[in-house]
Amino acid sequence: MAITPGESVRRGPDAVRMDRKLSVGETFSEVFAIYRSHAGVLLPVAFWLFLVVAIFDGLARDNLTLLTLSLFVSIVVGTLYKGIVVSLVRDVQDGRRDSSVGELINWATPVLAPLLGAGILSALGITLGIVLLIVPGLFLLTIWAVIAPVIVIERCGVFDAFRRSRDLVRGNGWPVFGAVLIAYVIIVVGSLIFGGIAAGIADGPLLRIVFSALASTVTAPIDALVAAVLYYRLLAIKGPAPAPIDPTAPVAPPA
Repeated sequence: MAITPGESVRRGPDAVRMDRKLSVGETFSEVFAIYRSHAGVLLPVAFWLFLVVAIFDGLARDNLTLLTLSLFVSIVVGTLYKGIVVSLVRDVQDGRRDSSVGELINWATPVLAPLLGAGILSALGITLGIVLLIVPGLFLLTIWAVIAPVIVIERCGVFDAFRRSRDLVRGNGWPVFGAVLIAYVIIVVGSLIFGGIAAGIADGPLLRIVFSALASTVTAPIDALVAAVLYYRLLAIKGPAPAPIDPTAPVAPPA
C-alpha cells in the first residue's frame, strides 16, 4: 500500500514496527506524489536556478576559465536546489506545505557549505571506487544516499553526516541501492529525451540554453526527492524523527 507524503511519520511506532523493510515501489509512489502535488514550487525554482547554469555552460565553450567557473556554478546551484527540495519534503511531513519558497531557501542556505563539502567528498569517493573496482563505488553510493537530508534536517556536520547516513541505510542496502539506481536511470533518460529534442529543433545558442534548463528542471527534483523520502522512511524504521530545530541555528562543526 502506498504511503502519502507525511504518512511515514504520522503512522506511529506500532505501524513502524510492523513495517521493518524499505519498499522501493512505495518510495517512488511517495516521490511522484510529492512531485505532482508541489510541482508549482519544484519546477519554477529549478528552471530559474538551472537557467543560470545553462547560460554559463553556453558561454563557456572553448574557454577554460569559463568552463571552470561554469562547473563551480553548476555544483553550487545543484547543491542549493537539493537543499531546497529536502526542506520542502521536511515541510510536507504533516501532509501540507506551510513554508513559502523564501522560507524553504532560508532553511537550506545555512547548510550550503557542509552540503557542498559532503557532496564533493562523496562524489570523489564514489568516482574513485567505481574507477577502481566498480563495486566499492556502488557500495559508497548506497550507504551515502541520505547524506543531504541528514545535513539539512538534522543540522549535522560533514563527517557526522557520513556516519549517520551509513547507520540509517544499514539493513536496507539493497532497496536503497535500487531506489538510487532507478532515480539515476530516470534522470539520464529524461536528459537524453530533452537533449534529442534540442538537437532536432534548437537553431541557435539561445534555444540550446533554454532546453538545457528545461531538462534540468524536469529531472533535478527526482534525485533530491528520492534522497529525502528515503531518509524519512529509513528514519521511521530506525527510530524517531529528530527534535524540531531553529532553521537559523548554526551547523555543528565536523568531529
